[in-house]
Amino acid sequence: MRIALAQLNPTVGAVEANAAALTTAYQTAVDGGADLVVSGELGLTGYPPDDLLLKPAFIATVGEQLATLARRVGVPPLLVGFPEDVRDVDDALGVIGEDATPQGLANSAALLVDGRIAHVYRKQRIPNYGVFDEARYFRAGTDLVVADVGGTAVGLTVCEDLWGPGGPVTESARRGAKVVLSPNASPFHHGKRDERERWARRHALDGGVWIVYVNLVGGQDDVAYDGDSFVMAPDGTVVARAAQFAEDLLIVEIDPVVSSAQAAPWTPRLEHRAAIYEAIVVGTRDYLDKNGFDRALIGVSGGIDSALTLAVAVDALGPEHVSGVAMPSPHSSAGSITDAKALVGALGCNWIELRIDEIMDAFSSTLAAPFAGTEEGVAEENIQSRIRGTLLMALSNKLGHLVLATGNKSEYAVGYATLYGDMAGGFAPLKDVYKTVVYELCAYRNAAHRENWLGPAGTVIPQAIIDKPPSAELRPDQLDTDSLPEYEQLDAVLEGYVERYDSVDRLVADGHDRALVTKVTRMVDRAEYKRRQAPPGVKVTRRAFGRERRLPITNAWGG
Repeated sequence: MRIALAQLNPTVGAVEANAAALTTAYQTAVDGGADLVVSGELGLTGYPPDDLLLKPAFIATVGEQLATLARRVGVPPLLVGFPEDVRDVDDALGVIGEDATPQGLANSAALLVDGRIAHVYRKQRIPNYGVFDEARYFRAGTDLVVADVGGTAVGLTVCEDLWGPGGPVTESARRGAKVVLSPNASPFHHGKRDERERWARRHALDGGVWIVYVNLVGGQDDVAYDGDSFVMAPDGTVVARAAQFAEDLLIVEIDPVVSSAQAAPWTPRLEHRAAIYEAIVVGTRDYLDKNGFDRALIGVSGGIDSALTLAVAVDALGPEHVSGVAMPSPHSSAGSITDAKALVGALGCNWIELRIDEIMDAFSSTLAAPFAGTEEGVAEENIQSRIRGTLLMALSNKLGHLVLATGNKSEYAVGYATLYGDMAGGFAPLKDVYKTVVYELCAYRNAAHRENWLGPAGTVIPQAIIDKPPSAELRPDQLDTDSLPEYEQLDAVLEGYVERYDSVDRLVADGHDRALVTKVTRMVDRAEYKRRQAPPGVKVTRRAFGRERRLPITNAWGG
């Protein structure tokens, strides 16, 4: 039995284009001798479609395109994911009203064969955690589907059905399935591959079944899908693996009777820094491309965050499509400008320099009366940042380029960022990257180069940028440590408080200083209003800011 894993990069809402991509992948697989073609979760709509699912016209279009796609499919089946309107399937459930509301839809997978929809499986485990919000839209299915594909019993499941003991995978095996298909929309974060394979291995060993795991790939708003689809044998061995962070069509020949497989393609694993960097590049590229942008602007200060953001943008878009904008003030050191120019030169992108001295003077003059009798402080510092944000957005409006904000997770966590200043932008590539990891990624980028990167190889981030103490340079001799703990200490506390929701007492028990923990956690809580106004960015940790971490801005809880 030759099974094709169609690892595709759908665009949410582009139903007709997604159907065309599925058709092309199916035909290529059949031409390659495939007996069965499997694609990812909700591959017809892209994932997550969110409240597009509440639009009746959208659901109607999905139905039309599914029927069209079925007519293109021959004898080898194609498994495709789609949102199914099931309000009329079981009237006993008593859905109220006519809208496609929660419990009015199913997250389904259709097995298309010989011009028709032969089987439909409805996802039974509906996730409602992390980035997943499926309980808002979908009702849980109840029926198993074990289909005969060329004489082999094949069980159908969808994503979350695999992520836990028992359930549809186990029941399919009990009903005689030799192969279980698992289409997924599983976003990347560091360590995710091990989680996937751990559950797949448990089911393979418990049920004595082959697991065919097919993931999406590409960026969608604040998540990146890493692909990494695989086939696992009943003994828990991965026998074939698709590419990471790239579309792929993997054809694997297995013998379900004797539990063996022919030699199959194998993509080497990316180590953790490489995977994180690749996720950011792919997420940035797809965000721009899918939203109609082909050029980016980045404010370059000579600091490490803007340096890494610029490198990511160049690798994603190509140097000719990226501009570094330097906006020096009287507080900018000569070394910062020199370092920024060296960075832009090494990456080969465009250089724009706009001094802000006179604009700062104009603000000072205009605000002289209301500011009279006060000491200079944060307000004056933030004016510089907001001048820069205004200039970047002016260039964006005039040139049609997207501004990429340069802030990292450590800064966004504690509010060490200026609203309408350095937070200005349409996308923030480093939004989920801790400051300590920023340094790791810079070292990685200087030492490595991948074929899909559009930037040059070699040392593109000057060592001087990596070595200098981090500073916002908004006042003389300013350092980040004037306001923040050392980043190694800060990030360790943030990982516990933000990603695990550890309490202050738990963090102290883990060895952190109580005064430090109390200071950091208060800063995190007070900065919620800023994060709510931040641009989206690529998720690379277990819990990112945004849809994964929803805390009230107005919040009197002090514990």
